[in-house]
Amino acid sequence: MRTRGAVLVANIITGLALGFVVTNIGFGDYTELNRMFTFQDPRMLYAFAGAVAIIVVIFTVVGVRRTPGRIHGGVIPGAVLFGTGWAISGGCPAIPIIQVASGYLPALITIAGVMVGMWLCRWANARFFQLDRGSCGL
Repeated sequence: MRTRGAVLVANIITGLALGFVVTNIGFGDYTELNRMFTFQDPRMLYAFAGAVAIIVVIFTVVGVRRTPGRIHGGVIPGAVLFGTGWAISGGCPAIPIIQVASGYLPALITIAGVMVGMWLCRWANARFFQLDRGSCGL
């Protein structure tokens, strides 16, 4: 039987292990990410592609199926903004947490930017777009 405490401990251990692996691969290093995004060093792209390939195999074996969803007008601009932010800041929204934990304090600016961006997205969607929030829960 799973208890809340056991699930919490498992999540903490898994999160620490993931942070350790991500940091040692180089995904927490701005310079490494910049080299990936500017195609100067394909090593990080290979690591990312390998991770995607592994998860595709696991999802296939386990039988995970994609639930049908609607694509609306905000998907493409949102993806472009997300990718641009990742390239500028040197990480997706989780990486700055790893960067701060590693002592890279400028990542606090990125975390603040993510929070402001989420607030602006909710505000703009409520005021102007009223797009289906789906599973993202804007």
